[in-house]
Amino acid sequence: VQLQASGGGSVQPGGSLRLSCVVTGSIFSIDDMAWYRQAPGKERELVARVSTGGVTSYADSVKGRFTISRNNAKNTVDLQMNSLKPEDTAVYYCNADLRRRLFDSRTDYWGQGTLVTVSS
Repeated sequence: VQLQASGGGSVQPGGSLRLSCVVTGSIFSIDDMAWYRQAPGKERELVARVSTGGVTSYADSVKGRFTISRNNAKNTVDLQMNSLKPEDTAVYYCNADLRRRLFDSRTDYWGQGTLVTVSS
């Protein structure tokens, strides 16, 4: 099982970026999917989470600016980031809580990280 993230880059303050992540490999089911980020010198933090049914939650710092969405048929999760600020600069990681087989326990899987830089 692999999570492949894409879409990072450099943008000016106020700009937008869209991150995408696809889960590949043999899996039985995916529960929650999420995006985390880690800024230099800081701990990894949860940015946004979406359940299988589409219920979303966001960190206070990104509410109203970021939107998380998923496509259950394609095993993808996206993060639309608008009105970006310098403090959004970080490496962003996608995360999926999934079962590889019917009777397996749920396990967290992580993507490789994609860098987002917000700077003028």
